[in-house]
Amino acid sequence: MATKSKENRIVIALACTECKERNYSTMKNRKNDPERMTLRKYCPRCRCHREHRETK
Repeated sequence: MATKSKENRIVIALACTECKERNYSTMKNRKNDPERMTLRKYCPRCRCHREHRETK
């Protein structure tokens, strides 16, 4: 049985917007952030900082 504090937190994968490779995984609160999350992270394949978007 899941604890009450972890019900709204889900694990998501972040993919690079240029090469579409899934490089990072993180958690987000479904209640506070209902839309897709976008973060600027380092992509090892492109070798530069790019926008990473939440994937399904």
